[in-house]
Amino acid sequence: MPLSRREFTAGSALALTGAVGALASAPGALAAEEDGTGCELGYGPLLPDPAGILALPAGFSYRVLTHSGVTRLESGEPTPSNHDGTAAFEGARGVTLLVNNHELRGERSRWERPVPLAEGLVYDPAAAGGCTVVEVRRGGEVAEWVGIAGTSTNCAGGSTPWGTWLTCEETEDLAGKNGMTKDHGYVFEVDPADRRANRDPQPVKAFGRYAHEAVVIDPRTGHAYLTEDASGPNGLLYRWVPPEGFRHGRGRLRTLADDAGRLQAPKCYDRSGRLVDDLSRATRIGTVYGVDWVDVPDRDARGVPVRKQFADGAITRGRKLEGMWWADGGAYFVSSYAREESPGAAHDGQVWFYDPKRRTVRLTVLLGVNADPGTDGAYDGPDNITVSPHGGLVIAEDGEGVQHLFGATESGRTYPLARNELNIGTPEEPEFSEFAGVCFSPDGRTLFANLQSPGILLAITGPWRRRARLPR
Repeated sequence: MPLSRREFTAGSALALTGAVGALASAPGALAAEEDGTGCELGYGPLLPDPAGILALPAGFSYRVLTHSGVTRLESGEPTPSNHDGTAAFEGARGVTLLVNNHELRGERSRWERPVPLAEGLVYDPAAAGGCTVVEVRRGGEVAEWVGIAGTSTNCAGGSTPWGTWLTCEETEDLAGKNGMTKDHGYVFEVDPADRRANRDPQPVKAFGRYAHEAVVIDPRTGHAYLTEDASGPNGLLYRWVPPEGFRHGRGRLRTLADDAGRLQAPKCYDRSGRLVDDLSRATRIGTVYGVDWVDVPDRDARGVPVRKQFADGAITRGRKLEGMWWADGGAYFVSSYAREESPGAAHDGQVWFYDPKRRTVRLTVLLGVNADPGTDGAYDGPDNITVSPHGGLVIAEDGEGVQHLFGATESGRTYPLARNELNIGTPEEPEFSEFAGVCFSPDGRTLFANLQSPGILLAITGPWRRRARLPR
C-alpha cells in the first residue's frame, strides 16, 4: 500500500531518523584531515603516474586488464572500445569474473572496434554495442570473451542477487532508425558463469523501453529499480513490481511476459504534502521526500516515450539519473548535474538513497557547481557509484575538465582516490575521458574502474582502511 501524504507528514520526525552525519561535498579538502570518526580522511595526495595513465595515493598501484586495440579476446578480435558499467562476480577456483559494458551507439560501421558478432550471442547484427566477460585468474592471467553482442549504447546496468549482470541500453531507437534492424532501449541479462545461458539474447521487455542507465534488485521483495538518463523532459526513477508468484533466479527474467508485473514512476512530496516536481528542488543535505508510485501507461513506448506519458505535476523527475547501487537495505542513485534543464537549483551532482521500507528518498550527497573544472581538487558530474566494503561511497566522475574517482565519508567529506592522466586531447587543449564501471572484487581487495575512452579496464589495489557505515 502506498504511503499517504498524511502518513508521511505526520511521521516526518520518524522519517528523518538517521539523518546525522549526512554526506556532502568538500572540494579541496585536505587529505590529512580526520573525517570526524577518528580516521584520517582519504589516503593522501595523488601522485603523478610516470606511465601517464592513473595518479594514485602512495602505496596504491594499478594493473591494466583490458585495453581496446591492445588486448585481444579469446577469439582473436581486439577488445572493443568505450568501456562503461561493470560488475565483479566470484568464480570457481579463485577466479574473478567481470562483465564489462561497451557503450557503442548506433550501427557498427561508425566504430573501429565494435563488440564482435559472436555466434549465437547476437540480438541485432546492425548494432555495435554489447558486453564482454573478463576472467581474472588467481595467477594473474586474464581472458576475455563476448557475453552479448548486437545491442546499443550499453551504458550502466546492475548485478543481481543470483549472480548475473543486467546490461542497460541508453537509447530509444526503434527498428529502422539509425540503421537498427530491431527495437532498442531494453535491459538484457548476461550470465558471466554460464556461456550457454547467454545464447539467443532476449530483452526483458517487462522492465520497459526507454533510455536505461542502471538497475538494482531488492533481494527481499524482488522489486527492480531503474534509472533513466534523458531530457526534454527530464527522466525518471522507475520501480518494477513482479507479478504475484514470480520468483527470481538464473534465466527466469526471460520467461516473463512483455507486460508482466507493474512498471511505475515516483511521485514525491515534501513534509507539507506538496508535490516535488523535480529532485533539483532539494538544496539541503538530509532532505527527505515521501514517495508514492504511479503506474506507467505504456511501457514499450512505441508511440510516446515513457517519460512523456505523464502530465506536468503527475510525477517527480530528475536530471541525468545515472548510476545505482543496492546497499544498506535500499538503493543509492545519482543525479549527475542540473542546470537550465531543471526547474530547481543548479548543482553538479546529487546522490539519493531510496528506502523501500520507509518509502522515502533522502539526499545524501550534494555537489555545488564547480566553477573551475579544469583545476584539480573539486568534483562534478558523478556517474557510476559503488558502496565500498571499507565504508562510504566510491564515485566515478563524468564531468568537465579533470576526471577523478573520489570517495565520500559519512561525516560529510570527499577525498580523491584516483585521477585520469591519459590525455586524449592535445597539450594545448587537454581532454580526459570519464571514469566508469567502478566496483570492488568480491573479497574487497581490488577496486575495478574503466577509462571509457579509448577503453581501459583497471584493477587498483592498496592499503584500504575500514570506515564507518553510510547514514540512511
